[in-house]
Amino acid sequence: MNFQKIQPIPNAKQMLDVAFRQAIEKATHKKFKGERLQIYKQQEVMKLDLIKEYLIARLEQIVNTFPHTEELPQFYQKLMNLTIDVPAYKKSLGALTWALGKMRGLHRNYVQGIRQTKEWDRVKEFTHEFYGRISSFLKQVKVNLEYLEECRKVMKNNYPDIKELPTVCLYGFPNVGKTTLLNKLTGTRAEVAAYAFTTKSINAGYLKIGEKRTIQILDVPGTLAREEKYNNIELQADLVLEELANLIVFVFDLTESSGYSLEKQEQLLKRLQKKEKKVIIYVSKRDMLDEEQLKGFHHKYYSFEEIKELILQFFQAENFFGEYSFIVAKVWNKGI
Repeated sequence: MNFQKIQPIPNAKQMLDVAFRQAIEKATHKKFKGERLQIYKQQEVMKLDLIKEYLIARLEQIVNTFPHTEELPQFYQKLMNLTIDVPAYKKSLGALTWALGKMRGLHRNYVQGIRQTKEWDRVKEFTHEFYGRISSFLKQVKVNLEYLEECRKVMKNNYPDIKELPTVCLYGFPNVGKTTLLNKLTGTRAEVAAYAFTTKSINAGYLKIGEKRTIQILDVPGTLAREEKYNNIELQADLVLEELANLIVFVFDLTESSGYSLEKQEQLLKRLQKKEKKVIIYVSKRDMLDEEQLKGFHHKYYSFEEIKELILQFFQAENFFGEYSFIVAKVWNKGI
């Protein structure tokens, strides 16, 4: 699902201001026929219609655009549990549904009252009562609108558009070079900076064959080797490992410029290897290393070009591409 498409939510006052202004402008310029009372009643009914239509359309758009948790894949359900208050999220959507029902009933009753009355002052009373009560309903869901806007921002900034593709997870400590590797592999432009936890959410990129996305690469937030104390940012990294990753590229920083010793990185790798998933090792910041440092590193590691080739070979061997496998290999070998 693409969470980037969820539109910003106006607050209750903004919605009411737009609804009332548009209703008054349109009803004022509309030409009606009949006696003065008939014209006045038609004008006021039109205002009520326009206010109801605008507010209901906006609320329905919100309710229908935001995902309903039970309909989401398990990965997104777990990600929501890590990043937002799911009960408050559900309660907020439910409150908007409640307001929709109240507004429809309110509109129906007041329109009927205006049409049936024969008193000029009573028409005015009905209109003002409608304005007050519909404003009250919207103000009752004010906090729900505000919370859903907070959720929208979290989803936009933290929820990747996960595809059903073979998936590689780039894993390691903060600031070891995972995002740089993602950008190099896929041509994305995710943020890179010389401080820990630059990546606060999951970055997604894709290896393509021609214009076809073939392999999904996920750069996850840096994690620290103390599983019992993980924060929600780090838990997102483990969520990708458990739910999505078919292959893991562990990024080592032998320069230790990330602030994490080789000993700590070894501990994290050891814990990762217990996941029983295929792990290959990439050494970052090679331009800062000399031959002696590389010779003293006892793990089998691979260059960028080798990593890219190993990714393809792994997914071919596991038959992830099916009948498309031959075409993938043929095009890949041409360097496309």
